[in-house]
Amino acid sequence: MVLDEFPRQLARTRRFTLGIPREVTISADGTRVLFLRSNGGEDPVTRLWLLDLANGANGANGAGDGAGDGADDAGERLLADPTAAWNVGSGEIPEAERIRRERVRERSTGIVAYSSDDACRTVAFALDGQLWTLDATGQTALPGHVPTAGPVTDPHIDPTGQRVAYVTDGALHVVELAGQSDRLLAAPEHAEVSYGLPEHVAAESMYRYRGFWWAPDGRRLLVARVDNTPVGQWWIADLANPDRAPRAIRYPAAGTANAEVTAHLVSLDGTRTEVTWDRARYEYLTAANWDAHGPLLSVQSRDQRTVKILAADPATGATTTLAEQRDPDWVQITYGAPLRTKSGRLVYADDRDGSRRLVIDGTPVTPDGLQVAQVCSTDGETVYFIGLQDPTEEHLWRHHPDRGLEQISDVPGVHGGTANGGTVVHVARTMSGTTVTVTSATRNQAEKQVRRHIESLEQEPLLTPRITWLTVGERDLRAALLLPSWYEPGTTSLPVLMCPYGGPAGQLVMKMRTAAFCEDQWFAEHGFAVLVVDGRGTPGRGPAWEKTIYGDALTAPVEDQADALSAVKEQFPDLDLTRVGIRGWSFGGALAAMAVLRRPEVFHAAVSGAAPHDQRLYDTHWRERFIGRPDENPDGYDRSSTMTYAAGLTRPLLLIHGIADDNVVVAHTLRMSSALLAAGRPHEVLPLSGATHMPTENTVSQLLRHQLDFLAGALGISPRREAPA
Repeated sequence: MVLDEFPRQLARTRRFTLGIPREVTISADGTRVLFLRSNGGEDPVTRLWLLDLANGANGANGAGDGAGDGADDAGERLLADPTAAWNVGSGEIPEAERIRRERVRERSTGIVAYSSDDACRTVAFALDGQLWTLDATGQTALPGHVPTAGPVTDPHIDPTGQRVAYVTDGALHVVELAGQSDRLLAAPEHAEVSYGLPEHVAAESMYRYRGFWWAPDGRRLLVARVDNTPVGQWWIADLANPDRAPRAIRYPAAGTANAEVTAHLVSLDGTRTEVTWDRARYEYLTAANWDAHGPLLSVQSRDQRTVKILAADPATGATTTLAEQRDPDWVQITYGAPLRTKSGRLVYADDRDGSRRLVIDGTPVTPDGLQVAQVCSTDGETVYFIGLQDPTEEHLWRHHPDRGLEQISDVPGVHGGTANGGTVVHVARTMSGTTVTVTSATRNQAEKQVRRHIESLEQEPLLTPRITWLTVGERDLRAALLLPSWYEPGTTSLPVLMCPYGGPAGQLVMKMRTAAFCEDQWFAEHGFAVLVVDGRGTPGRGPAWEKTIYGDALTAPVEDQADALSAVKEQFPDLDLTRVGIRGWSFGGALAAMAVLRRPEVFHAAVSGAAPHDQRLYDTHWRERFIGRPDENPDGYDRSSTMTYAAGLTRPLLLIHGIADDNVVVAHTLRMSSALLAAGRPHEVLPLSGATHMPTENTVSQLLRHQLDFLAGALGISPRREAPA
C-alpha cells in the first residue's frame, strides 16, 4: 500500500534529495559547467559531471523554466564515479570532515564537494580523507590520487590550477600538483587551535562554511585561525555503547566566551601577515573572500547590531572600511554577500526603509517590497540574486548598471542560480520538481544562444501534496492546507495537525514540492487536515516582520499558529478544533511544545523533535541575535524556554532527540524531561541512538510511524490505513 511504502521511500531517497544536480560551477569563459549528481533518486553516491557547452550538440534559443521547450540535454559527461575501481579509499571519513558535513546538512556519500580552477579544467576533491585531482578536459581518463600529510578535509585548488590547499589535524597544507610536493603552511600552536576551518558558530549560524581563500594568482591565501581555548568544553556520549569514550566538543553557549578568530595572509613559503581590525569590538568574522581587488572581509560586533565590510591591504594586512551597517535589533547576514563586481563595485544587502535591499556601491538598487534573500554571484558588472515579493515564492533576479533590474524566473516556485562568463545556470524548484536550465552566451552555427537542461533524477513521491494556499488572519499569515484525497466537504469532520517550523532559519509555506509537504500529505491521508503556517519571525516578509520576535522568540509564533487555526476554521468548517495536534523539529519542536504549554485550550497534543528547550544552552551567535545575552535579558530567555512552563503541562507531549546531536544537544530534552518529571507531568521521551540533528535513514521511516501512532492515541482517533484514492 502507498501509505505503508511512503515512509520507506522517504528514507531511501534521503527525503527526496538524491538525483538532483547541485554544487554548480561555471568556467570563467562560460563554456564549461561542473556539477554533482547521483545516478538516481535512491542512489546516495554523488558523482562529478561536466556539461561542455562548446563541444556538445546545439541547443534551442528562447527562455523557459522547464523541460520540453526545445532545449538540448546533450553534452553531459561523467568525470568521476567513486564506485569505480580507481577509488581505493578506506571508507572512513575524518572527524573534521564529518563535522563539516553535519554543519552543511549533507545527506549523500561519494563526492559531496569539489573545487576547480577558474577554467574548470582541473578539479580537486576528497574521498574518505584522500585527495584526488582530475583533468576535466578528458585528456586523463581517471582521477589521480595525490599523496598528502594526513587525512584531508575541505581541499580547494587555486584559481590557476597548480596547487591544492587542504586541512589535516587542524594544520593548513599545500600540495603542488606538478611533482606533488607537500608543504606545511600553518601549524596549530596547541590542540585547541586550527587553521583553515570555521569555528562552530560560523558554520552553524553565519553560513560561513570555509576557513581559507586563495588569492587569484595562487601565490597566497587568506586563512582563518581559530583558538577554541576560551570556549567551554562539552561531551557528546554514545549512550548505546558505554565502552566508547565520549567525544569532546567546544560549544559556545549563549552568554559565554566565543573562539578567538583571527585572519592571516599566508604566502606559499609560510610567511604570515595578520589582518588587523578592532577584534575587541568586532569578534565575529562573518564572511571573507579574495578577488581581483584584494581580500574582502565582513566582521560583526558581539551584539550583532553593527557590521563592517573591510578591504585588507595584501601587503600589510591593514584594513579599510568600505561600508558599515547598523540596526537597533540585529544586522542580518545575507548568504553570498559581500562581494564585488569586476570593476570593484561593492555588493551587499542592507535593511533600509522597510525592505532588505540590494546595495551596490552604497546605493540601493531594488524597490520597496522586494526582499533580498541571497546574493548568488557577479558576472562582470551584472549581479545575480534571489528576491521575494510574494513570501511564498523566491525568484532569480539580476541587476546591471545600464540595463537595470530584471526578473529572470516567473513560474511560481523557489528559484536560484549562478552565472559566469555569460552563462547562466537557473535552478527552478516548483510543485512538479526540479529543473536546471543552462543558457550560454556561446553561439551555435545559427548564431543562437546555446541552451541546455541538466537532467534531474529525483524520484517522484508516492504521494503528491494536495495544497490549498491561504492568506489568513489580520496579519495576512501565509498558510498551506493539505486535505485527504478521499475527503468530501460536509461529509466528515477532520482532526487538525499543525506542522510548523516557524523560526528565523527558513520558511515552509513555499510553492515548491518538498519532503515536508509530502510528509504532511501522508498524515492527511491518515485522516488529518494538515495546516502549515509561517508566522512572525520567519523570513520573506521584510525586516520588521522578522524582527518582531527580538527579545522573545516564541510568544508571537505561538499566537500566530493559534490565530491561523481559528481563521482557517472559518473557511473550512469541517476542521475539528477539539482535536488539534502540533508537531515540529528544531525550532519547530520548541514551538510545538510551547503551543501545548501556553495554549492548551487550542492545542491538544504535541510532538517536539530536537528542540532547544533551554535557550541558554544554544550557541552565542544564533541565540543572542534574537534574545540578546542572558545576563542582559534573563526574562526573554525564560519566556523563550519551554522548561519555564513545564509545570503547567496538561496535554500529551512526545519529546524526540538524537543522542549524538552536537547542534541542539540532547541535554535540552533531558532537562525538559526532568522538569516535567519533577512537576509530576506525564510525557514521553524517544531517544534516537546515534542520530544527530538529522535523523539517520534507518530511523526516518519508523520515526514517522511512531509520531502518527502517538498523535492518534493522544487525540483519540483511528487513522485510516487504506491507500489514497
